[in-house]
Amino acid sequence: MSHTTSYKYQNGVTFCHNIATIKPKSFLGQNVVDYQLEISPEPTEISEKTDFFGNTITRFSIQQFHKELKVTAKSKVLRDVTLQPDIYTSDIGKNITLQEVLLEMKRIDPEILEVRQYILESVLIAEISPEIKAYASVSFKPDRPVFEAAFELMQRIFKDFEFNTQVTNVATPIKEVMEKKKGVCQDFAQIGIACLRSVGLPARYVSGYIETLPPPGKEKLIGTDASHAWFSMYIPKFGWLDFDPTNNQIPKNQHIIVAHGRDYYDVPPLKGVIYSSGENKMKVEVDIRPAV
Repeated sequence: MSHTTSYKYQNGVTFCHNIATIKPKSFLGQNVVDYQLEISPEPTEISEKTDFFGNTITRFSIQQFHKELKVTAKSKVLRDVTLQPDIYTSDIGKNITLQEVLLEMKRIDPEILEVRQYILESVLIAEISPEIKAYASVSFKPDRPVFEAAFELMQRIFKDFEFNTQVTNVATPIKEVMEKKKGVCQDFAQIGIACLRSVGLPARYVSGYIETLPPPGKEKLIGTDASHAWFSMYIPKFGWLDFDPTNNQIPKNQHIIVAHGRDYYDVPPLKGVIYSSGENKMKVEVDIRPAV
C-alpha cells in the first residue's frame, strides 16, 4: 500500500513545517508489519510520536529552498476482521437500545469516561442544527436498538446524499452539506457523527483507505483512489463499530484504518505551514493491492 502527496510551489519554499498522519494503526484485526516514510527533500528535523487519540504522527521540517515536496508512505498491513467481535453474534451489542445506552453512558468507569469525549462538540462539528437533529430522529427512537438505528442511518445517508467532489472542501460546514445533500466521504462521515451525537451517542471519525482492487466479481468501491473516511459508534459492553455511508456497508478487510479523531480536523493526512508566495498545486495518489 502506498500513499503519495506531492506539492509543487510556483515560487519555491524557503521553510516548511508539517505533520503527517498516514501510518496505519495496529490493533486486534489489523497489524502493520512494515512501514516506510519517504520525504523529498530530506527533512532537516523529523520525529514520531503518538497523539492524544492513539494515532502515529510524524513531525518534520525542511529548512532549505525547494520547489516541490513529495511525501510517500509505504505500508504492509495484515487485515483480518474475523479476529474482532462480531456484532451479529453479540446479543448485547445488537440489541441494546438507545435508552439503555444513555443510562450506561452515565457510569463513571474509565472506559465510559474515555468515550464521553466523542459526544462533545468538535472543531468541524461544533453546531448541530435542527435539521440534523430531525434527520437523526427518524432512525433513533428510545426503545430501538442503536445498532439497527445506526445501520439504517448509514443506508439513508447513502441513499439521500450524492457523492460529488466538486461541491465541498475540508472547510465546508456540515450544515451546508446537509442542505445541499452533496459531498464526499469526509462529509458523509461527519453527517453521521453529528446525527449520533445529537441523540447523545459517542461517535468518532475514522480515516483510512479502501483496497484498490475489489474481490473477483465485486464492484470497485467509491474512495479507492484517495484517502477514505467513515464513522464509528461506541456500543457499551461491545465496543466501537464502524459504518461506511459512502459505500453503504460495515467496513471489513478492504478498509484499512489509519487514524481516529473527533472529526477530520484531528486527522488530516498532511498539514503544515510554509514560507512562500504564489500558487501551489497538490496531487495525491493512493494505491492499495493485496499481497501476492
